[in-house]
Amino acid sequence: MNSTTLPPTAARPEEDRARLRRDVSTIGLIGLAHGTSHFHHLLLPPLFPAFIRDFGLSYSELGLLVTVFFVISGVGQALSGFLVDRVGARPVLFGAIVSFLLASLADAGAQGYGGLVLAAALAGLGNAPFHPADFTILNRRVSPQRLGHAFSVHGISGNLGWALAPVFLIGLSGVFGSWRAAYLGSALVAVVVLVVLWLRRADLDDRASGASAAARPAGVADEHPMAFLKLPSVWLCFSFFFWTTAALSAVQSFASPALNRMYGLPETLTAFVVTGYMLCGACGMVIGGFLVARVEQLERTIAAAMALAGLLLMLAGTGWLPGMAAAASVALAGFGTGLAGPSRDMLIKRAAPPGATGRVYGTVYSGLDTGFALAAPVFGLLLDHHLDGAIFFGAAAAMVLGIVSASVVGRGLKRR
Repeated sequence: MNSTTLPPTAARPEEDRARLRRDVSTIGLIGLAHGTSHFHHLLLPPLFPAFIRDFGLSYSELGLLVTVFFVISGVGQALSGFLVDRVGARPVLFGAIVSFLLASLADAGAQGYGGLVLAAALAGLGNAPFHPADFTILNRRVSPQRLGHAFSVHGISGNLGWALAPVFLIGLSGVFGSWRAAYLGSALVAVVVLVVLWLRRADLDDRASGASAAARPAGVADEHPMAFLKLPSVWLCFSFFFWTTAALSAVQSFASPALNRMYGLPETLTAFVVTGYMLCGACGMVIGGFLVARVEQLERTIAAAMALAGLLLMLAGTGWLPGMAAAASVALAGFGTGLAGPSRDMLIKRAAPPGATGRVYGTVYSGLDTGFALAAPVFGLLLDHHLDGAIFFGAAAAMVLGIVSASVVGRGLKRR
């Protein structure tokens, strides 16, 4: 044997290490991008009290800002799935970060409600492509045995972005005595992330051959690009996202003032309940990433986890608990939603036909935006009418409906 030729057993470990390095780099970069996306989800809600003070706005008007964000994001997300499948995920991802930069600058210069609407629209446009782009890159570049962990990291990074936003924006506005300075800081965040992704762009190339790129089986005729819309599982996944995001909207935007009114807790404390919810969600996602590889019936994991979250939210809504215990109960509910996250993403992957990853994720995840868009003004109206406990009971009811959707999807996949 030629001394320069390594036997297969010697070459394989080196190939495995190289594959691991590529997977880790791709997962890390997508996690950074996704965390940035979720950070910019919360450009507006943490500073709602400042907008009420400076512009004299109501909670219903502020809820409509959230609606603007998610209507644009939802429509754009469904359409961007087709764009990702056509031109590739990487350039679409870069354009989304640029839109977040523009949104932050619009926030910093806002002189009234119109300026806030513009910022919400730009942020929604930036948010639109993230899930179809992220999941297309992960599914095409990451080895199949690491996909569960990739989905877990993807979810964790999103929760960390949500957790960081209130701390960053409220903290920076406090240090500089101006909420406009906080938005200049968020613009800088977008610039730094864009530079990092550009420097490592080779690890985001979804057009290069990857370990888990989906190929159409031989002998199967090409389908119409819209054929996936006929699959009931796609619309059931959409409804799952709609209901679970309606619950999340209640917590993100209105749990802080609701806890303040019900329990007399200072807003300086309740503002960070969302951060606690997201950090608990991140812990749940770590465990959820391992469960994906060990549990075949993913809908059972989703049901148990979300039932736990709903119960904790209802406890806070009763008004029976001491104030700090109620705040802790809301934060701990995030663990349940986080635990369900990786199982949810794997369920969608199983429901997606070959070659339609971007379109399926774009359509399904537009349910997330639709849930935010429709739920925010409803929960804002409840708060305007001082129905504070209804914020938590409404969120719990939405989670129950999400459990029903996931269960039907799971049964349909077993039959298929």
